[in-house]
Amino acid sequence: MKNVLFVCVENSFRSQMAEGFAREFGAGKVQAYSAGSRPSGEVNPGAIEAMKEKGIDVASQASKGLEDLPALQWDAVVTMGCGDACPHLPAEKRLDWDLPDPKGKSAQEIRAIRDTIENHIKKLFGELEKSSQR
Repeated sequence: MKNVLFVCVENSFRSQMAEGFAREFGAGKVQAYSAGSRPSGEVNPGAIEAMKEKGIDVASQASKGLEDLPALQWDAVVTMGCGDACPHLPAEKRLDWDLPDPKGKSAQEIRAIRDTIENHIKKLFGELEKSSQR
């Protein structure tokens, strides 16, 4: 089982959507987590609505801080483009997807960011699967 962490500042939008996709696509193969360097304490309603359109419920996920994560060896840590606010966490693979913050964006812009995250997740899981076959 691979441990994957998605990090953004507030852990309310991008990283929550990434966690939702990862749980959906990686069921039985990946343990997905998300956290923020300064968590907002809630999942943004725009993220909940955008993911609902894809048939994925993220409403039960919680916005949490890095200190709330279990002590795990991370196979991959993915930052969402949060720059200096994201601390370094040791991992086998580190990625930064450099996504715009969807907060305050239109529904169409949020969908575009969501779809980019979905594509990144599929690519990441393909890479993780290849590395576990070696």
